[in-house]
Amino acid sequence: MHGGVRKRGKTWSYYFDLGKIDSKRKKKEKGGFRTKKEAEHALTAAMNEYNNAGTVFEPSEITVSDYLDQWYDLYCKPNLRYNSQLGYLKIIEVHLKPKFGLYKLKALNATSLQEYANSLKLNGYSKNHITGILTVFQSAMDYAVEPLHYITQNPMKLIKYPKVERKPRERIILSLDEWQQIIKRFEGSRYYTPLMIGFYTGLRISEAFGLTWDDIDFENRTISVNKQIVKRNFGADVRKAAEKKGKKELHSSWYFGAPKTAASTRVVPFGETLYQALKQEKTAQLKNEIIYGEYYTIHVAKKELDEKGNPMIRIVPVQKCIESPLQRIHLVCITENGQYTSPDSFKYCSRVIHHEMQLAFDYHSLRHTHATMLIEAGANVKNVQIRLGHTDIRTTLQTYVHDTEKMGTQSVELFEQITHAKTS
Repeated sequence: MHGGVRKRGKTWSYYFDLGKIDSKRKKKEKGGFRTKKEAEHALTAAMNEYNNAGTVFEPSEITVSDYLDQWYDLYCKPNLRYNSQLGYLKIIEVHLKPKFGLYKLKALNATSLQEYANSLKLNGYSKNHITGILTVFQSAMDYAVEPLHYITQNPMKLIKYPKVERKPRERIILSLDEWQQIIKRFEGSRYYTPLMIGFYTGLRISEAFGLTWDDIDFENRTISVNKQIVKRNFGADVRKAAEKKGKKELHSSWYFGAPKTAASTRVVPFGETLYQALKQEKTAQLKNEIIYGEYYTIHVAKKELDEKGNPMIRIVPVQKCIESPLQRIHLVCITENGQYTSPDSFKYCSRVIHHEMQLAFDYHSLRHTHATMLIEAGANVKNVQIRLGHTDIRTTLQTYVHDTEKMGTQSVELFEQITHAKTS
């Protein structure tokens, strides 16, 4: 590209050729520089900016750290679900930047990347963890090739993922005796209702803690699963704005999000035991609101937009004495004084079950137990799939239907019945 500087009167100007635009040759020129050197420096900067489509750096000089920040803003935020964004960001900050952040992007090569991949195995990372880290890095490098054209080829495509034996994931199935111990221990506490919902419906933790009383149909004894609870972290701009207004620093809040998949939107029937538990809980909440009066905590819905411009609903706690124009939300999982019982709050319950009761437990074990007990009792697998909100029945069979001792005994008895019927 042709360019140069020249003196016009008492000042200097730079110019360079822009090529043909609408079949006519165009050039850019800017003057007003006091010296020839100033004009030359300005010419170099302007030509770099033009050649790099407005970027303020040479792509060949960008570091991996700066590039990953750019990729996260350009690609991850607009295209990934919020929880996926958090997962990518954690991999970037915890793994990729500490190892490769100071490298120039163009300096990455297959040798150093293969050594890194192998080191992940040697450090004891699971197969899923290794695959997650390397896949994120490969996706980032793909974007650097196309559409950004920072590098000509992706060196991550040349490496081989190390073979790691997949350890079977522990799936906790509670016995009825263990369940009775747990529910008796937490009867009358803030954890009783979410425990009952998980055990008697098999809802995911994000679905159970996202329920409102509008979702409960007492007449037909069904629960409508149409949303899930999601925790979102606030950016620095939101925290600074809050500080200016004299508010305490904000870090995160709970939101209603879309269900996990299309199949997750469903209606789940429930029986007499859960019906009575939910009826008692709703009655208790109405009484507690009267007792606490203006000091009772209520929750309202604040409509916001996520980073993609999609609508979302933030759950905002306020004291009842404070008037709010926002619509009130009647959450199912709350404390005596109305405060929200969140998945984070439930961690205390899990710790008590682990350490005090010496039982293996997590909230998902309620879902495992629910599905397995149904299958053991002879429930239709397709119905269990719909009840759990699985898109594919294979997920139900492979993940939630476990080969228990009871199932084995039933198979033997069933075969005996079949053979005796045919020989008699």
